[in-house]
Amino acid sequence: MTRKRIQIKKIDNISSRQVTFSKRRKGLFKKAQELSTLCDADIALIVFSATSKLFEYASSSMQQVIERRDRHSAMHRLDRPSIEMQIETDSNDILRKKVEDKSRELKQLYGEDLQGLTLQELQKLEELLKRGLTNVSKLKDEKVMEEIFTLKRKGVELMEENQRLKQVPSIFQVHRQSSESIISNSSNFPEDGGSDTSLKLGLP
Repeated sequence: MTRKRIQIKKIDNISSRQVTFSKRRKGLFKKAQELSTLCDADIALIVFSATSKLFEYASSSMQQVIERRDRHSAMHRLDRPSIEMQIETDSNDILRKKVEDKSRELKQLYGEDLQGLTLQELQKLEELLKRGLTNVSKLKDEKVMEEIFTLKRKGVELMEENQRLKQVPSIFQVHRQSSESIISNSSNFPEDGGSDTSLKLGLP
């Protein structure tokens, strides 16, 4: 008859939980002792129960095992920055190489630092410059056409504004016409002082 497999989950019953803890703790310590004896391993176990009771096992000395563990952790922490520093150094070297390459390419575009280039590299650089010059010329022509169109449009607007202003009498012309009308009216008055009443003497 096969033994029924126990489901691994928290035991709700407190008494059963304590019994299981005691049995399994003893079994765990026994397995640790066997592993230490069979394989010459340095083993330390620390167990706290649910009631915070301490149980421990060490194949040699608990203090020695803990100190050994601390030394190992310290060495690991010292090695980690070295690895990170090496990774950072490698990344910086890659970035520096990229910057140098881009700077050399920029100088070559200006016609500098061409001595070490092969014929194929020079032809490739020439094609690159021609293609760039074509793009620049095309964009320049587009900008020139835009400027010409803008100037023409402004010229048409100025001409329309000029025609509109010609159709509207100016303030100076209105003032001049008013002045001429006043002068014309005043010329109709008599020259003898402005009175058309005459004094007549004698009998009627």
